[in-house]
Amino acid sequence: MVNKIDFSEVYRLYYKRLFHISYSITRDLHLAEDVVQESFIKAMKKVDTIEDENKLGAWLSVIATRTAIDYVRSERKKKAVLMEQEMLECLGKEMKQNVEEEVEFEILTEQVNHAIGKLTLEYQNVLKLKIGLGLKEHEIASVLNLKPSTVKIRIYRARKKLKLLFLKQICA
Repeated sequence: MVNKIDFSEVYRLYYKRLFHISYSITRDLHLAEDVVQESFIKAMKKVDTIEDENKLGAWLSVIATRTAIDYVRSERKKKAVLMEQEMLECLGKEMKQNVEEEVEFEILTEQVNHAIGKLTLEYQNVLKLKIGLGLKEHEIASVLNLKPSTVKIRIYRARKKLKLLFLKQICA
């Protein structure tokens, strides 16, 4: 039996070696230190299973390697669960915001279209071409056979009337 091993001396001799092994697997300084500590604890518990003291370094290296792999696997599982949870929460928030925004946009669009329908035909035409089709003033002028300045004035007046209609709607 080899129970007479001085673990403080073993620790001093093999710490760097086990740390390098652990770090090469974990790629994390703190995790590598944890692995080394855990490896020495496992070794102390199983010291009576060593048959040849000359193979102590190799035995400790195997323990450190397996412990590091276990740590990496458990860390991946932890991160994967957290990542999935975060993603689900994030997606839930995004979906909720998008749905709310879409509903609000649809309601506003309905209100604008309803208000435009209350305007005179000349104002309706310029606004539908401007807002609905995204045409510029000079394009609207050529479609309606008007001067660009007339189109600008109609758009200005139409917007002004829309604003008044919305104010009346809000106050009512």
